[in-house]
Amino acid sequence: MADAPRARRLAERIQQIVARMLDTRIKDPRLGFVTVTDVRVTGDLQNATVFYTVLGSEEERAASAAALASAKGLIRSEVGKQTGIRLTPTLEFVPDAVPETAASLEDALREAAARDAEVAALAASASYAGEADPYRRPEEDLGDEEPQDEGGPPPRRA
Repeated sequence: MADAPRARRLAERIQQIVARMLDTRIKDPRLGFVTVTDVRVTGDLQNATVFYTVLGSEEERAASAAALASAKGLIRSEVGKQTGIRLTPTLEFVPDAVPETAASLEDALREAAARDAEVAALAASASYAGEADPYRRPEEDLGDEEPQDEGGPPPRRA
């Protein structure tokens, strides 16, 4: 069983190799503007999951996925040559959901800001339902007389 730092180093090396291969050696016209965002290697170094994003429409993403699937063998053999490990990990290409997640978060933040603006506009024109200060204050006009104790808790003082 491999240790976690070794798997992490191998994942970083695979990410570099795959990115360089996609940039220089893979000449598939279906391959769009692909960015390798992350690589995760299992603890036994047998499987590597390569996360990628594609800039473009849904058709370009599908075409890039097909191009990556067809070039998987060439990329894996190059990973094996450049890493020098005994067993080359199998590669699995998975589209990364980071751009979609970021877009949904931005939409949610935009909607929250709009709702906050609505609430602020309503609060600016709102008035109190009762008195402006609903809290009791000790009456200052009692003078020298002390309030009589009826056996309850002592009166609160502010």
